[in-house]
Amino acid sequence: MKKIINDPANVLAEMNRGFAAAYRDIVELHDDPLYVCRAGGAVQGKVGVISGGGSGHEPLGGGYVGRGMLSAAAPGAFFSSPTPDQILAATQAADGGAGVLHLILNYTGDILNFETGAELADLEGIPITTVVINDDVAVENSTWTAGRRGVAGAIVAFKLAGAAADRGDDLETVTRIAAKANENMATMGLALSACTVPTVGKPSFDLGEDEMELGIGVHGEPGVKRVPMMKADDIVDVLLDATVKDLAIERGEDVLLYINGLGATPLCEQYIMYNRAADRLADLGVNVTRSQIGNFFTSLEMAGASLTVMRLDDELTGLYDAPVHTAGWRAGI
Repeated sequence: MKKIINDPANVLAEMNRGFAAAYRDIVELHDDPLYVCRAGGAVQGKVGVISGGGSGHEPLGGGYVGRGMLSAAAPGAFFSSPTPDQILAATQAADGGAGVLHLILNYTGDILNFETGAELADLEGIPITTVVINDDVAVENSTWTAGRRGVAGAIVAFKLAGAAADRGDDLETVTRIAAKANENMATMGLALSACTVPTVGKPSFDLGEDEMELGIGVHGEPGVKRVPMMKADDIVDVLLDATVKDLAIERGEDVLLYINGLGATPLCEQYIMYNRAADRLADLGVNVTRSQIGNFFTSLEMAGASLTVMRLDDELTGLYDAPVHTAGWRAGI
């Protein structure tokens, strides 16, 4: 294992301290229990929006706390759910008196712990709503989930819900928008190599030099199938066909096309993927009116990428274009 770390046991603590020091104008780090919230705390009179999940997917988590996105986030250990006490503390930090939306990626541990955290918050009189993100079309059930996994599309859901909350929408409306985002997006990914969790010290799975995994999960869960390496255009065709079919996208519709790197895939390869996907959508008569390319939901140093298509209308487009200022996504500021 070659990583720029000190002691594997201290990676999480050192990473979080470095993150908070670098972005102290945006976030505050609390470590007992561990959570990240907006600098200055909750905005009074506005809905709070929180999420959480395992570390190792940065900038997912604290990287999306800030203006126009999350109010707080609870980062768990590597590829592990945050605990209920973390989720409760993040909920309390996000509570501005108008209720809090929990955005949960569909993994069994996250679901169970967020349910407990919501029950604890309810006992304190904090109104809680929940939207589960399950945009991965690759598999219906997986190693760590019942139903579809929540993957890179979650970042867009954070953006849209956070924008709605920041403009003053009530809890019911913010929740509706998050659910609408989830219902109108589909994602599928692939891996060319595994990643190594620092505390484990060896790759999470093995892939031959001439193999790739289609439909991979962000923790290395098996995908649809393991196949010989393919050219970029052929890879994109598989991913795009699956997402377009799932959403039943029709000619004339507007969409967001979003390519997400899993950690070790350079932007040049992501742009090649985008080029093919945009051409294919144009051939189908689908209008790509918004685009997103980069490493937004990673899996440590896994080589690979995911492709997300989201159906857009005027409401979702307006929220997508709203100002955002976080460590992981800045626009319109």
